[in-house]
Amino acid sequence: MKWISLLLAVAPVAAFSTAALSPFETDVFPGSKGQIKITFIGHGTLLIEFAGKVIHVDPVSAYADYQTLAKADVILITHEHGDHLDPSAVQMIRRPNTQIVYSGRCAEIMPGGIVMMNGEEKIVAGIPVAAVAAYNLVHKRKDGTPFHPRGVGNGYVLTLGDKRIYIAGDTEYIPEMNALKNIDIAFLPMNLPYTMTPAMTAEAARAIKPRILYPYHTGDTDVGALKNLLKDDKEIELRIRKLN
Repeated sequence: MKWISLLLAVAPVAAFSTAALSPFETDVFPGSKGQIKITFIGHGTLLIEFAGKVIHVDPVSAYADYQTLAKADVILITHEHGDHLDPSAVQMIRRPNTQIVYSGRCAEIMPGGIVMMNGEEKIVAGIPVAAVAAYNLVHKRKDGTPFHPRGVGNGYVLTLGDKRIYIAGDTEYIPEMNALKNIDIAFLPMNLPYTMTPAMTAEAARAIKPRILYPYHTGDTDVGALKNLLKDDKEIELRIRKLN
């Protein structure tokens, strides 16, 4: 208890982990409008609970039994690839008033949601959501096309009370990240060859300056390399969770 009290007193964004009975890891953050609970499902898939709202990010049946999880108030989908867009998982957590936010290509596969373009901002179920570009500059397929072309996918910034959470989606370190300000928690992908190398992730983190950084969508990439790269960046707390 003494350690938790000290952490709450000195950290801009404090948190502690809860094991509960869930098979997934969870961190809980205090905020100006109540706790923010983030459950790490796997890969690019998250579950966020805040102010009585349930936000699912990239729900995919391969990573959880969605019949057992809370129904969604908001579903955020970053792009149309099958490890991020799973209509069957969406159907399991969708209610009549569930708001689904996604990119245009997702709408072609699963109509009925809110399409957000890169740079757009909307209030979704009372939650401010900003869509951020997500694309490759370096990593490409054999035919020369990027794994994630510019203007197709989204990352998202959620404003939950006094906390801002950046969920980058599938992207490399791109110029648009330099404009992100006051990010408390960032999820950055590090999955070769599709997204970032550890060096790219470290560079992106230094540009964004989140108080807490979670590498996610890591695949077989060496997370330890990122830890070594950021060892002298004392303002960024690196947290490793089961999100390969």
